[in-house]
Amino acid sequence: MSNTIAGIRIPDSAMARAATQLVRDTESDLLFHHSTRVFLFGALAGARKGLHYNPELLYIGAMFHDMGLVDSYSSKHDRFEVDGANAARDFLRGYGIAEYDIEQVWDAIALHTTPGIPQYKKPVVALVTAGVEMDVLGMAYDEFSEEQRSQVVQAHPRGPGFKQGIIDAFAHGTMHKPQTTFGNVKADVLALKDPGYKRIDFCSLILASSWNDGKPHAAHCQHPDHRHG
Repeated sequence: MSNTIAGIRIPDSAMARAATQLVRDTESDLLFHHSTRVFLFGALAGARKGLHYNPELLYIGAMFHDMGLVDSYSSKHDRFEVDGANAARDFLRGYGIAEYDIEQVWDAIALHTTPGIPQYKKPVVALVTAGVEMDVLGMAYDEFSEEQRSQVVQAHPRGPGFKQGIIDAFAHGTMHKPQTTFGNVKADVLALKDPGYKRIDFCSLILASSWNDGKPHAAHCQHPDHRHG
């Protein structure tokens, strides 16, 4: 397989090859090809926007972004995004990567399902999310040429069942710890896939908190004609 797809070169350093092999050995074909497309679409978005970034860091962020969905990397209590970010952090430390760069990759993975924030962060963070949003949600679909989309999918196929397959993967990675979906998009996945799932309501948490503020006071408005003195 060519290391250049749609004009984007797949990183081929020893670290990148090790990451590819780890993900290939650990994740399903669906998640492996999805993760590679995330890198390619993220890199294409970066080229279109004229962003400067380290392609290897973007590659690691993309390849590890769904690692937390896999049983062997899934914790009992953390969000799957955090599990993937921690896996990438440990991997990068094994190659002596600077903590500043590791932090970018960690943020890229941890924030990739938190809309409205990544685009204002460093390019590696923004572009992992851009790749995810394109491949999963079709966001900015028309900003990629038909040729780019075709070449990416030809090299790393989506398959006819990708939409349902990725939802199933999300459900598998979160169903055993539903509390981690509070406040993020995976709550929608469990609402669809788990008949027993009950959303945590933010306002109910506030009202049921341990704080005893007493009864609400009626608002007092001062009449405009009232005079002091």
